[in-house]
Amino acid sequence: MGAPVGGAGDASLSPKVRSRDLALDGIASIPFNLIEPFLNEAVIFEGNELATAPRIVATQEGRVLLSRGDTAYVRGDIGAEREFRIFREPRPLRDPTTNAILGYEATYVGASEYTVQGETRTDANGRVEIVPATFTVTSIRQEAGVGDRLSPVPGREYTNYAPHPPASPIAGQIVSIYGDGLTAGQNQIVALNKGAVDGIERGHVLALYRDGKVVLDPTERGKVKIKLPDERHGLLFVFRVFERMSYALILSVKDPVARGDRFTQP
Repeated sequence: MGAPVGGAGDASLSPKVRSRDLALDGIASIPFNLIEPFLNEAVIFEGNELATAPRIVATQEGRVLLSRGDTAYVRGDIGAEREFRIFREPRPLRDPTTNAILGYEATYVGASEYTVQGETRTDANGRVEIVPATFTVTSIRQEAGVGDRLSPVPGREYTNYAPHPPASPIAGQIVSIYGDGLTAGQNQIVALNKGAVDGIERGHVLALYRDGKVVLDPTERGKVKIKLPDERHGLLFVFRVFERMSYALILSVKDPVARGDRFTQP
């Protein structure tokens, strides 16, 4: 999937977080360049809509992979749109606790432009010929190929991303790390198991918690187990909200973030 923006050691991209508690002292505004690339790329589909979306069926001169400027031939219901995102096979995102499918996340491949209309015609011998539509690959995150699916580029969202805490208590878990990693750090993206139906909004700042470990009390006989307190170890900033899920940027974190980690209002 798409590479994360920045990294744990990239101080030039690090949002400035005040040292005092968020609820008391607030948080500085988030640099828009940290989230802008993901506004079109990071998408959670409610169902597996990409299964019936327009698809690349052939490539320029039979190439296996396509780069920027190459031609792709596409079949499917294109409609009146001109600009499309290219996605790879979607994967289901499951709730860490219930295992229920909350949505489908597809790997973002790149973008393309619809240039020549396809058609279905009959040749001189009365045989039906299917001529696919022609697309030009306009940008690329990774090389595109036959079988990749297309989805229209949505209109630009002019939304206030001012950071603010939720108005009421909320709690949930990290569903997945955006990209190929098993853990994430500062300035990376995670998917949450809460969305619009749960009251999540763009701009919400959430506190990250790591579950306390269960250990043995060495001061007491009988191997008595105790659970250490849950530890707050970071902050999240929600920038995309879907019906049952949302995407958040890791603003700050002490330890690597993993699937199943909890979040609450600050």
